Amino acid sequence: MKSTWRLARENIKHLKPCHHGGKVWEAERKTGLAREEIMDFSSNINPLGFPQKAVEAIRNNLGQIPVYPDSASTELREAIAASFGGIDLNNVVVGNGSTELIYLFAETFLEKGDVALIPAPTFGEYENAVRKAGGKPRHMKLPKDFCIEPNIFSGDIEDAKMAFLCNPNNPTSILTPYEVLIGIIEEALEEDVLIFLDEDFLEFVDEEKQVSLIDEIHDYPNLFILQSFTKVYGLTGLRIGYGIASEEITTLLSNAKIPWNVNCLAQVAAMAALTDKEHLKKSRELIKTERAYLTRELKRINSFKLYPADANFIFIDIRKSGFTAAQLEEKMLEQGILIRDCSSFSGLDDYYIRVAVKTRQENERLLEAFAKIVGNSA
Repeated sequence: MKSTWRLARENIKHLKPCHHGGKVWEAERKTGLAREEIMDFSSNINPLGFPQKAVEAIRNNLGQIPVYPDSASTELREAIAASFGGIDLNNVVVGNGSTELIYLFAETFLEKGDVALIPAPTFGEYENAVRKAGGKPRHMKLPKDFCIEPNIFSGDIEDAKMAFLCNPNNPTSILTPYEVLIGIIEEALEEDVLIFLDEDFLEFVDEEKQVSLIDEIHDYPNLFILQSFTKVYGLTGLRIGYGIASEEITTLLSNAKIPWNVNCLAQVAAMAALTDKEHLKKSRELIKTERAYLTRELKRINSFKLYPADANFIFIDIRKSGFTAAQLEEKMLEQGILIRDCSSFSGLDDYYIRVAVKTRQENERLLEAFAKIVGNSA
């Protein structure tokens, strides 16, 4: 046999891994610093970490390790449904991280050549999931303010099978108003187009602005909503996310997923995390305070242009700094700090970065490093 490459499916041959933040292991090898010495502002995880109740649940359930986990994640689905109200476990599907559900959704609904509409910029795994499933991603470039407008898909929606939205969007941290989302979903419903709405970062939005569309799944059978235990609950390494939709959609996804996709310790940790309301409250308060502080201080850097941030990260245009995003990322790593070079996002050039909102001490360290490198504070 000359090569096994030629035996692969054509769409798989052209796939390339997405770039992501959170590369602490790579940074550790590159810098020689211990992982604990590296401050990671490139991934948008709760700076307070995971709830202690989740750790206790893991300790108390170590005896489950020799047993296959519940493949249907029944108790966890019941807990998720109860935490929202107005839905039941049959409206919930659980995945090995929310990324698994992105790929599962695309693989379940896309035939070869089907079009999926994707704003640009947004999370890169949507595009890869579409390509892996044999579909055709079609990017809809956002305007200069990076706001998603009511007519974002108009003129293309009739050609599509599905469309992806992220709210607040990643990497821009901009929240799309409820009325705009409903208008897009209604337009899609008229054309029999599915809407995949990623709400992974919604828990970090100020409560007075925070409106989930979970209650709308009963009126919009084309709507699928993604949420995660990675971001606000800090269960990143356990890999657990969930989707909420009509029973018809969740049944199709559940039938298509691999068995035992969520391990037993992840399931019990997630259930425990849902009960820790105090951790969630403290996390939201911290993000609200520190986002305002970090935004205010970053604006003092004359060469930075900040966009309004609704989530737990801030999107910045640095083209006046004299650095590209890759160059600034490298300089910051020399200071033991990871930031996100956003040049890998479709629709962006080489001059955008994203930084997470963390604790006051960590945020001060970030600002000190920026001042040392960029050196043009007001």
